[in-house]
Amino acid sequence: MASASTSKCNSYALENESIKMVSQDGLSQDLSESVPQLPGEILITDKEVIYICPFNGPIKGRVYITNYRLYLRSLETDSALILDVPLGVISRIEKMGGATSRGENSYGLDITCKDLRNLRFALKQEGHSRRDMFEILTRYAFPLAHSLPLFAFLNEEKFNVDGWTIYNPVEEYRRQGLPNHHWRITFINKCYELCDTYPAVLVVPYRTSDDDLRRVATFRSRNRIPVLSWIHPENKMVIMRCSQPLVGMSGKRNKDDEKYLDVIRETNRQISKLTIYDARPSVNAVANKATGGGYESDDAYHNAELSFLDIHNIHVMRESLKKVKDIVYPNIEESHWLSSLESTHWLEHIKLVLTGAIQVADKVSSGKSSVLVHCSDGWDRTAQLTSLAMLMLDSFYRSIEGFEILVQKEWISFGHKFASRIGHGDKNHADADRSPIFLQFIDCVWQMSKQFPTAFEFNECFLITILDHLYSCRFGTFLFNCESARERQKLTERTVSVWSLINSNKDKFKNPFYTKEINRVLYPVASMRHLELWVNYYIRWNPRIKQQQPNPVEQRYMELLALRDDYIKRLEELHLANSAKLSDPPASPSSPSQVMPHMQTHF
Repeated sequence: MASASTSKCNSYALENESIKMVSQDGLSQDLSESVPQLPGEILITDKEVIYICPFNGPIKGRVYITNYRLYLRSLETDSALILDVPLGVISRIEKMGGATSRGENSYGLDITCKDLRNLRFALKQEGHSRRDMFEILTRYAFPLAHSLPLFAFLNEEKFNVDGWTIYNPVEEYRRQGLPNHHWRITFINKCYELCDTYPAVLVVPYRTSDDDLRRVATFRSRNRIPVLSWIHPENKMVIMRCSQPLVGMSGKRNKDDEKYLDVIRETNRQISKLTIYDARPSVNAVANKATGGGYESDDAYHNAELSFLDIHNIHVMRESLKKVKDIVYPNIEESHWLSSLESTHWLEHIKLVLTGAIQVADKVSSGKSSVLVHCSDGWDRTAQLTSLAMLMLDSFYRSIEGFEILVQKEWISFGHKFASRIGHGDKNHADADRSPIFLQFIDCVWQMSKQFPTAFEFNECFLITILDHLYSCRFGTFLFNCESARERQKLTERTVSVWSLINSNKDKFKNPFYTKEINRVLYPVASMRHLELWVNYYIRWNPRIKQQQPNPVEQRYMELLALRDDYIKRLEELHLANSAKLSDPPASPSSPSQVMPHMQTHF
């Protein structure tokens, strides 16, 4: 995707299909060897440019722009460089230099990407070369600003698996043993009238009526009432999620909300208090009172215990990732690496998110208490905490399809604002709503997979592919902010799911060391000395930091597994041949093969 030295995990390594066109030079070309093409993808223009490579210096090449990607192929004989950049990855396009620029390669375009890289192209000053390329890129990288559809609505790819069928909420709750005599499934939100950012299917206490839920909704930010995310199969403790209560500066109370939390506590008679984890720092929660929000006070919620988890807001996370980009791209200053990494506070934020999720998981697993999780609106930090805690508690979510269901359930259906946080097709790169909350979650999952290398069915390539398509706009999976918006746009009918891509080629995304275990709870170590920067993601564009691909240990293990399968196959063939001989009347004294005992191998 970036260069010939890029990791083999390249989710844009596509089937090449012939694109015939007349180039800017007036020559008819067959570009089947040059440009990969998806069904529905069309070539818009191509130009000869100088790519200002931050690692190898200026490289002459030809750039092809389609309605999906920017693709550059080197024209120099000593360079095999290829750039393959989905336009959805582009965050900002700026003109570089002016009409009076005289320096070499000082006139062109500077492109900022959402995946921690920048691209610079130098162009000729004559013939409006830069203006044409700038206008075309701006038009197709930011289609929403030009009343154009996102590429996902034009993509005509076909897969042998339909990823949209992977998640059925009723089936997933049934897998958890719900409904039961304490919990019921309600369709009060089937038309998204109770809460327009919640899914249609919710699980609530059996004793609570739909009218009770409507009254509770008036006291929760965005009407995001407490609902069940997960129930422990044995001790029946639950993880609930919601938004902050609307307490305000005057300290308002709501008897229906207080009663509702007590009903949640009473679904399990073993506990005397309901634990509430507020993801925010306490000072932020207090400050939110000024805008009508707040938290559950001891005075109002006698049977609840409140703890703050000190996880910072979306703006702090955005600035932290910017600092990470500054130290990893394009160059890494080795002499101050550790202090530079520490100054970003990125791993510190990862630690706080993991620590909070561990607390949630431990409280539920130990049977000490059911847990209610919220932040401000319940769609950022709340999603991080509930999904990570569920990943720690439930081995099902550590399988490929289980993880897909976890993402669909806790992130997509419960209204994480993907469109606002990522800015799909939107030119407003400075939007204060942009934030790497989902990236942070995937980073936490990667940290867990490093500490428990046999616990996850999926590999690192799986996680990177998800992140690449978080931005690419090739699939509909991460588009829009909530389920109601996706329903209005008929997303499942008009777009392809990223799970279709993954599930039609699962072998590519499987961890060869995976050992399936039931009911094993994972508690990662969340201390700073056990966390590390995800080099294969954050520094993958730098050819000098390239890690061995594939991993030599993983490669050898795969070879041994193939060898084992071959031996087992040959042993079965010998077995069949021996059985056939034994069934024939013996013509002579038994041969060694006829008396060979049943063999097993534990290779």
